[in-house]
Amino acid sequence: MVKATWNGKVIAESNETIEIEGNQYFPADSVKKEFLKKSDYHTTCHWKGEASYYDVVVDEEVNKNAAWYYPKPKDGANDTVGKDFTGYVAFWNGVEVE
Repeated sequence: MVKATWNGKVIAESNETIEIEGNQYFPADSVKKEFLKKSDYHTTCHWKGEASYYDVVVDEEVNKNAAWYYPKPKDGANDTVGKDFTGYVAFWNGVEVE
């Protein structure tokens, strides 16, 4: 079981994560949405496409843009990964994934 925790709370856990470039991507239904707040921040990966971000919020502490996902991966990206990762969520910026 892979878990993502921040500030003492489990944000996500799943046996069905996908590893992409060393990051664990969690299925959307395994992420506790009460800890996520949509962000206006976006980045672009040359092969995965545009990523959208969430702030992770626990006990009123905000970890800005600490979670990201690809709402619509670029054509061919799912084939490269070998699985559809649309909407899967990954974490960084102090969120522990183990």
